[in-house]
Amino acid sequence: MNQRAMIAAAAASLLSTMLVATPAVAQEKEKCYGITVAGQNDCANLSGTHSCAGQSKVGADANEWKYVAKGTCAGMKGMSAEQAKMKAMEKKS
Repeated sequence: MNQRAMIAAAAASLLSTMLVATPAVAQEKEKCYGITVAGQNDCANLSGTHSCAGQSKVGADANEWKYVAKGTCAGMKGMSAEQAKMKAMEKKS
């Protein structure tokens, strides 16, 4: 086997291992709203004003979330998605 084929096989093996491991990691984490630091959110926000990680403008925004270890969000004074949606509804009224 030539060197290029070996590198390609190793890369494919690594990628497939990462894809298999990802669901297990995601199961051990949960989205926690309202605890992010500006610019350090993990993905799109509840209000839909952006769709990428790192785009939050202010810290502790209830619309923004970050993955945390499952069961630790409440201890960080964070909220579930449902709680964050309710808080957003309260602000509108």
